[in-house]
Amino acid sequence: MDDGTIVELYWDRNEEALAHTEGAYGAYCKTIANNLLHDAEDAKECLDDTLLAAWNSIPPQKPGCLKTYLGKLTREIAVDRLRKKCAEKRVPAEATVPFDELEAIVGENGVDEAVGVSELARLVSAFLRTQKEVDRDLFIRRYWYYDSVESICRRYGFGRSRVLVKLKRTRDKLALYLKKEGYLV
Repeated sequence: MDDGTIVELYWDRNEEALAHTEGAYGAYCKTIANNLLHDAEDAKECLDDTLLAAWNSIPPQKPGCLKTYLGKLTREIAVDRLRKKCAEKRVPAEATVPFDELEAIVGENGVDEAVGVSELARLVSAFLRTQKEVDRDLFIRRYWYYDSVESICRRYGFGRSRVLVKLKRTRDKLALYLKKEGYLV
């Protein structure tokens, strides 16, 4: 079933939308959550929360790309769960690394400001379109899908240091780009 048909089921408040969504994008959402949380049970709960969030937000939302919309919902839910785990000190140290790496660029509060988030997303997307395909892919795998460095190494056949250097260089270029665009002082 295509995205448009699934979205129409949501708009019709037909509960089959949930089953079709899980069938089409359940593994995708669980992968995003698991890459961040490193816990299969938490990832499954994030999927359930994502389905509930989709049910509650469609309508009024009418996403053009359901996969991207669900990915965004899953990321937000997984990040909230990770923050809760961090507050309770039950999170593995490696789970916060992607945040720490990007926080150095956008600052501690940069990604939490409601208005700044959409502007930052637009700027990051524009920046990534200017990068070499492999650098863009590595960046997205690490900071959108929260893949571990080891997973990225396996996927691309690169050594750990090569991946780390490429990510660092891309982050540095992003910081310069954000400064040039006036997002960072």
